[in-house]
Amino acid sequence: MGESAYNSRMAFLSRRTRIFASFLFFTSGLLLAQEWKTATNLPGVDFSSLSPKEKAEALKILREEGCSCGCGMKMAQCRMEDPACSYSSGLASVVVQALKDGKTPDQAIQMARTSKFGAQHEAKVLEDPVKIPVAGSPVTGPMDAAVTIVEFSDFQCPYCIQAVPELEAMLKVYPKQVKLIFKEFPLEIHSDAYRAATAALAAQKQGKFWEMHYALFDHHDNLSLQSILKIAQDLKLDIPRLQKDMESKEIHDVVAKDLQDGTTAGVEGTPTIFVNGQRYNGKIQLAQLRQLVEAELKKNGKPQQTASR
Repeated sequence: MGESAYNSRMAFLSRRTRIFASFLFFTSGLLLAQEWKTATNLPGVDFSSLSPKEKAEALKILREEGCSCGCGMKMAQCRMEDPACSYSSGLASVVVQALKDGKTPDQAIQMARTSKFGAQHEAKVLEDPVKIPVAGSPVTGPMDAAVTIVEFSDFQCPYCIQAVPELEAMLKVYPKQVKLIFKEFPLEIHSDAYRAATAALAAQKQGKFWEMHYALFDHHDNLSLQSILKIAQDLKLDIPRLQKDMESKEIHDVVAKDLQDGTTAGVEGTPTIFVNGQRYNGKIQLAQLRQLVEAELKKNGKPQQTASR
């Protein structure tokens, strides 16, 4: 997306939406700080195979046992605050499976500790780089940017919604040094996420991916077909063409490929971002993102010029 298109996008967001996004991020942070102790469902943890008694035992373990990723949080807290963490996800799956197989809580804890996820790991902010196919994926920022961020996201994911203003702020700070590439990763637990993904890709074919992207996040609480078509109308898209493209094999193949690319790269939750191919393990907030970008710019010997925020 060029500079003029990006400026148009900035104008498209209303002041009300910006205030709401800030409020959502602030209040969500407060809720996350408390809800992991009482939440009966956790991101990426499937309790459906457990009886009510077994689920209660699993939740007790996840709330009391620490995560091995080096974050210093309990497993349940890590699942809530860092849903992309592969360690808390893996540990939780071991606990759930053990209880399902009739193991006692103590045995489940021991099995988790001795699993491949159980060894205490030193916190690693960036993993080793991997190759992620991005040809044809939506991109914003200069093509020759020194830093490429690939985001795997879901339009209904509450954590992805929180990440939107942070990534947007980063692009404003580094308008010449960073480009953002978006990959679809709709989760099955979000009933309308797949439809939204096809709508965004269909809008891309009309040159308005990013406008649709931000509008879908703005309307994340209602992504019915009727709501999406209303958004498309407001964006002055060709509605019949959009609907045809949403149902096309081409678009469905793109979503399937993005999902496969994410799985191959190790994506286990959303949002997950890769900085120059390196998976980032941490909170997606501007302060942390700036540290990552500055380190990459320094590594590549690029001038560290930033725009005022």
